[in-house]
Amino acid sequence: MTSLRKSSGPEPSDPTSSGAEPSDPTSSGPEPSDSKASGPASSGPEASAPKAAPRAVGGRGGPVRKAFSSPLASVFVIAMTVLWTIPTLGLLVTSLRPKQDVTTSGWWSALLHPDFGLGNYHSVLFEGGSGASTGLMPFLVNSLAISVPATVFPLVLAAMAAYALAWVRFRGSDAVFFTVFALQVVPLQMALIPLLRLFSSGAHLGALTLIPAVDLKGSYAPVWLAHTMFAMPLAVFLLHNFIAQLPRDLMEAAVVDGASHFKIFRSIVLPLSAPALASFAIFQFLWVWNDLLVALTFAGGTPEVAPMTVRLAQLSGSLGGRWELLTAGAFLSIIVPLIVFFSLQRYFVRGLLAGSVKG
Repeated sequence: MTSLRKSSGPEPSDPTSSGAEPSDPTSSGPEPSDSKASGPASSGPEASAPKAAPRAVGGRGGPVRKAFSSPLASVFVIAMTVLWTIPTLGLLVTSLRPKQDVTTSGWWSALLHPDFGLGNYHSVLFEGGSGASTGLMPFLVNSLAISVPATVFPLVLAAMAAYALAWVRFRGSDAVFFTVFALQVVPLQMALIPLLRLFSSGAHLGALTLIPAVDLKGSYAPVWLAHTMFAMPLAVFLLHNFIAQLPRDLMEAAVVDGASHFKIFRSIVLPLSAPALASFAIFQFLWVWNDLLVALTFAGGTPEVAPMTVRLAQLSGSLGGRWELLTAGAFLSIIVPLIVFFSLQRYFVRGLLAGSVKG
């Protein structure tokens, strides 16, 4: 533990011991460098006290802050928000219109002559068609069964790894951290085939079997493992930067009280790291939920394990029809991510601002 030193100033001693000549009692102090500063206003405690620096109203951040807080900037942000929302509104309106209206007129005409219903949602959820014998509901369940574990697994593993690399010092910890950081530059597409071969045939070194082959066909396990491996480098890097900024005094006090690393991780690190964990959980869930490439590679297109993105690619049909079903399915696919985002929004904002203000 570091000791704090009191800075109470030099002790009173003989004036000659400090190497400075004793001042003349009749002297009124050092002469002012500016002739205008002489006079009654320059004497007294006010003259010796340092003047406070003027507030930088017109500094470098002043004009920028003023520009972003102006009414014109607010109008611009509102206009951009409305423009960004218009496609989502059109998707919702189209999903509620009957097929004949969708094929003959634009969605904006429904605002003048509304004819809405939930028939498209019933068809896309529970009825077959467009090359599939079942509706979207089994694929929706598959997406949840894939996305939730594929978000929890890398989150738990990365949080433990980040704590170990940040607070448990061991030989080679920095090399491990930089290696994990460097793995982020490996493209996902380059690792698909080697990882698929690893699952199907294992890893061999001559006649020696390093990793045996595992038969994971027809299950969610390959997709979980693939998403966990691809998410670990970024997760460890982000969580390490957050956990490393936790107060050292708090960690040292827990060690003095006899807490183990697991106790510190569970009782101190996890509660304080909730904003960072929630921020990464949002990104990982959105990535897995909207993924099609990894799901097709490791799960195939069978209805038993295929996610909703596989079914959405089939909804338009071979001739590009059934737009009313495609829009209904697309809107269903964005409801769950919106629920996740708005439920964790306060943690997400705190996670983004973490580390920007100290104290």
